[in-house]
Amino acid sequence: MVKRAVGAAAIGNITEWYDFGVYGYLTTTISKVFFTDLSGPVATIATFGLFAVSFLIRPFGGLFFGPLSDRIGRKRVLSLTVVLMALGTFAIGVVPGYEAIGIAAPLLVLFARLLQGVSTGGEYGSAMTFIAEYAPDRRRGFLGSWLEFGTLTGYAFGATIATVLTAVLTEDQLLSWGWRIPFLIALPIGLVGLYLRLRLEETPAFANYVSGEGKQRGSAGQEFRTIFSRYWPAMLLCAGLVLAWNVTNYMLTSYMPTYLTDTLPGHGEDGVGETAAQVLQIVVLVLLMVVVTILGRLSDRFGRRRIVMAGCLGLIVLSLPAVLLLRVGGDVATFAGLTVMGLTLVCFSSTLPATLPAMFPTHIRAGALSIAFNISVSLFGGTTSTVMGALVAGTGDLNWPAYYLIAAGVVGAICIHLTRESAGRPLQGSPAIVSPDELTGSRR
Repeated sequence: MVKRAVGAAAIGNITEWYDFGVYGYLTTTISKVFFTDLSGPVATIATFGLFAVSFLIRPFGGLFFGPLSDRIGRKRVLSLTVVLMALGTFAIGVVPGYEAIGIAAPLLVLFARLLQGVSTGGEYGSAMTFIAEYAPDRRRGFLGSWLEFGTLTGYAFGATIATVLTAVLTEDQLLSWGWRIPFLIALPIGLVGLYLRLRLEETPAFANYVSGEGKQRGSAGQEFRTIFSRYWPAMLLCAGLVLAWNVTNYMLTSYMPTYLTDTLPGHGEDGVGETAAQVLQIVVLVLLMVVVTILGRLSDRFGRRRIVMAGCLGLIVLSLPAVLLLRVGGDVATFAGLTVMGLTLVCFSSTLPATLPAMFPTHIRAGALSIAFNISVSLFGGTTSTVMGALVAGTGDLNWPAYYLIAAGVVGAICIHLTRESAGRPLQGSPAIVSPDELTGSRR
């Protein structure tokens, strides 16, 4: 059941990040389809703006779906959000271009991004909660890391499809119909996720809560008052950790493809070709897929705080060297720079899915986590590409990605220093969960 729960939760992340991978890798093409009347840099910024809009709406999804998950159960909410995410991505693939319907085209894409953003706002907090409440206490880091394995899988899958289409199709074919194929694939992925989630039972922690004190649950308004009056310190720490995690995440996955193929050449530096940049980033993502579960297992043994702090210090010390390597150009230097950035990211991805749910008790866990997570992602993570594009264009300083990552590392280091270690301990408000292997060992 635990393995099925992890797989069903991860499929939602695959759906979500498949969308981001496709959108990030096809940014230049999308800008030509929906912003035909704008110049190149302005069209790119506008396309990133549509990407950022889905993050600006995410807190509303967290405010709605998170507390709803605490009231009706994690399984029901996750079944709904995976379908809505898939529909939002699929809808982009059927919207006519600007030349066909004018300004209505980007407005329809905006609506699809809003749908995707609202559903994603309820997805990730509930998915983290779902896995954390199913996992044995001594394996929560390892099992939680599979959620991010799904993230990397989805992004790599989307990026691979976009790369293959870019390589095999002519520009006219890509602009006329080829770019739609990856978005249309999202619907069957979402339906698979729905099937897997409907076959699951509710988490043991939530079931125990409902059968006990949860029989007299208060209203959603009472949950909001509890969250913001009693748990605001944990909310702030959670938001700070999410900031460090997601600024790094979106810098690598969303902004770097454009930085390497458009921004650097546009400022007279070498960069790399579009296909080479895409292939190198996919290789880095595959490397992170290998590492993420290993670090998750190590966090169960040595503690989450040490690994997260290593990621924060890596951002502070290594971000500028990583960006300078990217500016050197060429395949080897570019791969080295992306790898450094990716290894700092995986320190967060491997441990925070188990760390963050442990900061809140069962009766408000999904709601508090969803709200803090999505507000932080909305303000700092999803806007990374737009902010970087504007700062680099406005100042001409190509090192802005490093400065931004360093600042994120400082915030993350402060927050993880103030966070209580959770490895090997029961979740707040939940009894200890022991794996069958541990029970067998204790009997011996």
